[in-house]
Amino acid sequence: MLEQDALDTLFINARSHNGWLDQDVSNEQINQIYELMKFGPTAANNCPARLTFVKSSKAKEQLKAHLDEGNVEKSMAAPVVAIISYDTEFYEKLGLLFPHTDARSWYAGNDAKIKQAGEMNATLQGAYFMLAARAVGLDCGPMGGFNNTTLDEEFFPDGKTKSIFICALGQGDESKIYPRGPRLSFDEACEII
Repeated sequence: MLEQDALDTLFINARSHNGWLDQDVSNEQINQIYELMKFGPTAANNCPARLTFVKSSKAKEQLKAHLDEGNVEKSMAAPVVAIISYDTEFYEKLGLLFPHTDARSWYAGNDAKIKQAGEMNATLQGAYFMLAARAVGLDCGPMGGFNNTTLDEEFFPDGKTKSIFICALGQGDESKIYPRGPRLSFDEACEII
């Protein structure tokens, strides 16, 4: 079992941040996040997530045009905003990632199955991404609230990558978060059968 400090960092004290301190997120930290998150399980080890780290002023201005008004300030103030997406051709790498059977054939030519598996597994990887970011000492601000279609056209013009959500990264400004919202109890959300 992890020590209580680790549980506090990853879950109990972790919050979704809306404001950011003026502290850089290094490329080394970004690499550390990926090197941890890549080990999270996905169906048939399909690893469809693709991460685009929006860090430069130019890239942030490109991102800004696609954000809903309520997400502009907190995204622009963040040192980095990650676009969590999925590769619509993830199955082409299954020969490497899942070599003990022809898993590629499960998806090739089946657009509905590609979309379902890509979105679900990349979303799982997005959750691992946030845990990894917290583990390397960063705070996260995950959000929807953007135009997926226009963002994808701007950042992924080949049409092979589809955005799911974005996540701001940095040192969160504790003064800008709301009190923690309630959570459902075990009995309200769970059943043992």
